[in-house]
Amino acid sequence: MILDGKEIALRLQNEIKTNVEELKKRLINPALAVIQVGEEKASESYAKNIRREGENLGIYVEHHKLASDISEEELLYNIKNLNLRKDIHGILIELPLPQQINKTKVIETISPEKDVDGFHPINFGKLFEGTTPFQPATAQAILTAIKSVVSIEGKHAVVIGRSNIVGKPTAALLLQENATVTICHSKTRNLKDITNLADILVVSVGKPKLIDRNYVKPGAVVIDAGINKIDGKLVGDVDFDSVKAIASYITPVPGGIGVLTTLMLFRNTVKAANLQSKII
Repeated sequence: MILDGKEIALRLQNEIKTNVEELKKRLINPALAVIQVGEEKASESYAKNIRREGENLGIYVEHHKLASDISEEELLYNIKNLNLRKDIHGILIELPLPQQINKTKVIETISPEKDVDGFHPINFGKLFEGTTPFQPATAQAILTAIKSVVSIEGKHAVVIGRSNIVGKPTAALLLQENATVTICHSKTRNLKDITNLADILVVSVGKPKLIDRNYVKPGAVVIDAGINKIDGKLVGDVDFDSVKAIASYITPVPGGIGVLTTLMLFRNTVKAANLQSKII
């Protein structure tokens, strides 16, 4: 079956809208600052989507569009100002950043209380401890999708990809749900043998249609978190047409995990507003 992100998204939107309404009754208006550096089309499109979704949810989105030749010092100054503003609850930095900017330094400058992406070293460390308030958005989206169709406890989950953005945090969250977790990557030997043992298979490597039905155990839940372009069309890391015949559930690209990821940023923003207002 197709695991449609749009159906899950509708439930999440209603949940977030309810929480936003509760905050506004307390005269708290949740707000997210989005920092975009440069004119890259993908970043511009992403910022536009965030603004649109924020308006739909009742969350204020403040878009800071900065020049591509901005100095690191000036960018950090902008972030520090946002850290101090009580009317801004979350800060999102669009990646990638220009070469003159040290990404690590930028992420470390964001206040951990406003780090709705969950990548500040303090929050990332707490992720593996199981105590972070802000789970990274894509990993949170993946877990939400899986839990909508199957119990994770006791399952063998295989994650292909070890990035800090998707692979590692997804593995950590699956482990916290009592899955047995295997992480595979470009140096893994006998990949097919390992993936064929997976009850849950998560793929995020940026290689179009890498995984076909020969890599998938019949009845497995397959989560495709890859985004690639072929001839102007978005495709995932999984050969959807090949795998959907044997998987119990499979997420499409587009229309799967990507649909949910932005909502997780807003869910974290609402949580940040609650924490900063000492409600929870």
